[in-house]
Amino acid sequence: MHRDRTAILFGLGAVGLWSTVATAFKLALEQLSPLELIWLAALVSWLFMGALTAARGELLPALRRGWRTALWAGLLNPVAYYLVLFAAYDRLPGQEAMALNYTWALTMAFLAVPILGHRLTLRDLAAGLIAYAGVWTIATRGAVWNVQFADGTGVALALGSTLLWALYWLLVARDPRPPVVAQWQNFTVAVPVLTVLILLGPGFQWHGWGSLGAGVYVGLFEMGLAFVLWQQAMLRTSRTARVSNLIFLSPPVSLMLLYLIAGEPILPSTLVGLVLILGGLALQQARK
Repeated sequence: MHRDRTAILFGLGAVGLWSTVATAFKLALEQLSPLELIWLAALVSWLFMGALTAARGELLPALRRGWRTALWAGLLNPVAYYLVLFAAYDRLPGQEAMALNYTWALTMAFLAVPILGHRLTLRDLAAGLIAYAGVWTIATRGAVWNVQFADGTGVALALGSTLLWALYWLLVARDPRPPVVAQWQNFTVAVPVLTVLILLGPGFQWHGWGSLGAGVYVGLFEMGLAFVLWQQAMLRTSRTARVSNLIFLSPPVSLMLLYLIAGEPILPSTLVGLVLILGGLALQQARK
């Protein structure tokens, strides 16, 4: 029982941090490009994960093996995933990008059919219909009978990020690397790639201490500490659902922070769409 209480505390810590990132993304992207933000955040997360790996005595084994997987995994996550996600946040209101990104669990269920040979149930199909009705509501900003999206490119990027995220976790489902080591190796691959992309593109530019702080926050808390806290929660709980259901607390807190800190008015279509998305996810996770 004590372990379960500890797991809940770790889970709440991770969810609390994840609830702040939509606001952090929007504030950072006011001054940084998506590429600049992912480079800075990836660098910070690489340093954090490297220090944690060394503190656990896993650095030497990590230097010897696991790199064949890291070479492609690091390009998928963080490089491709976060570039697409930040591009979505750069085009859409934070509330819309955040809500659309929550459909990744349903995307994973559908992708697991061709990749892992899973079978879709009627519950999965019903959950998908409900959740993607929410996607449509958000994408059209309430004009559900109008096929003209408010920002079709932004919606496509947000949904594309769920595809990349789900694909990554399905492909590393049998990854033997310890989770923190895997993250550090992925970022070790990602940071040089992102550095080359910046040098070939806009180059390094100074945007002020505020943008630097936002990038450090994203790398340290969203990509680093929140991952570790969630991992500890999942290791300690006796029932996975007890912890995984905590993720439903994040969207309403994210909306409140976007309103209070980023000054973003909450659209009625976002609320309706988010309720549908979360309802679909709840149906998918429900057990008889």
